[in-house]
Amino acid sequence: MITNFFEGIGAYALLMTKVFRRPDRWKLFYRALVKEIQLLGLDSIGIVVILSVFMGGVVTIQTAFQLSDDPLIPTYYIAMATRESITLEFSPTVVSLILAGKVGSNVASSLGTMRVSEQIDALEVMGVNSASFLILPKIVAQLIFNPILIIMSLFLGLWGGAMAGDLLGFVPFEESIMGYRLEFIPFENAFYALIKSVVFAFIIGSVSAYSGYTVKGGAVEVGVASTNAVVRSCLAIILANYLLTGRRQPRRSPWPWRRRNLPSRSRT
Repeated sequence: MITNFFEGIGAYALLMTKVFRRPDRWKLFYRALVKEIQLLGLDSIGIVVILSVFMGGVVTIQTAFQLSDDPLIPTYYIAMATRESITLEFSPTVVSLILAGKVGSNVASSLGTMRVSEQIDALEVMGVNSASFLILPKIVAQLIFNPILIIMSLFLGLWGGAMAGDLLGFVPFEESIMGYRLEFIPFENAFYALIKSVVFAFIIGSVSAYSGYTVKGGAVEVGVASTNAVVRSCLAIILANYLLTGRRQPRRSPWPWRRRNLPSRSRT
């Protein structure tokens, strides 16, 4: 098992060296890139919108259940905690895990079908670098559009959290906006989320492409490769999330209500 793991890592690295080479024809590359952006990016907007709105509402409700009973904690801290959870973890990580299931299975099944039907072999016979021709547009499309989806998820998650808090009476909408703006560091939180989105986009595109490109057998193996692509992508995303979170520097004080010049608690 350990031997197979390291053999897979080596095969993945060798495949990436073939992928990241200059395309033979830029016109065909751009055409394939636009097609992949439509297939892998634009078609994922719907699921990201639904997931983000309800995710923001659920995070706000769960945070309110934990903090609303304490009279020493202002209500806008519920929104502040929601902002931190959505910005740092939920939008970049959870949305990427969902996209790993949707996009990863699509990429693996399409490449696996081309492999078992010998279309990739035909490209190799014609002297075409099939790895770069087929995989590079998919990875670049993910690197371009995945950060856009994550930014969209951030705004929709915060909006959904503010609406849920206001409708259920936990946090007024104005206090939610104040909590979102309180001690917000754009170049720390937003930039950190974008770094995660780029890393996760590369993992989704490359790992799922490797699973589909290296299929051997028939139609049954294509289904197995699609499942393996989702599992491997999710595990790699979780591991990368752990490593990126460990590299992030903590804030000066974990207790923001002990700092000065903060708004006073207001309950209406």
